Amino acid sequence: MTKQISRTMTIEDIFSEFPDKAQLLAQEMSNKGLSCVGCSAATYETLEVGMYGHGFEDEEINKLVGKLNEILAEEYDLTTIVITKRAADKYRSVLQTEGKDNWGIRLGDKPGGCSGFEYILDFSEKALEGDKVFICESLEIHVHEKVLSRMLGSVIDYIDGLNGAGFKVTNPNVTSSCACGKSQSY
Repeated sequence: MTKQISRTMTIEDIFSEFPDKAQLLAQEMSNKGLSCVGCSAATYETLEVGMYGHGFEDEEINKLVGKLNEILAEEYDLTTIVITKRAADKYRSVLQTEGKDNWGIRLGDKPGGCSGFEYILDFSEKALEGDKVFICESLEIHVHEKVLSRMLGSVIDYIDGLNGAGFKVTNPNVTSSCACGKSQSY
């Protein structure tokens, strides 16, 4: 049986036991008003205690736990890289604003952050030598072969919540991640 998140798990345990989903989990918690998730201020508290402390009732806690477990159940295709429709639409809008219609998106990483690597998302006019090209939502995603093994299975999404908006990468190859979801290690 697959391990699931419970009300009695600490925030730290949630992120350390599910590092490949940490960014999505942190975003979901932040969207529900648990803004301390990213600052490490209360990672020793259980999810339940943290939510009670923010004035949530049992029904809301159970609903969040259910949503977090839905996120855990989502599966990845480890042979490709995809972009969600929401992210693709937002990216096309940005391209149009920048005068870069029909450009692709470059996905990579670089050393940085508290966990080792930070994602790079950038404009990409055309694939470069050594790039693998994935096509999803009618967009080209360019990934250099040097980082390909770390990126396969990734999902690029766009999140627009109360606590911030932006492109987010969910990567099943991640073995640990900082609580804020800004960096990861493989």
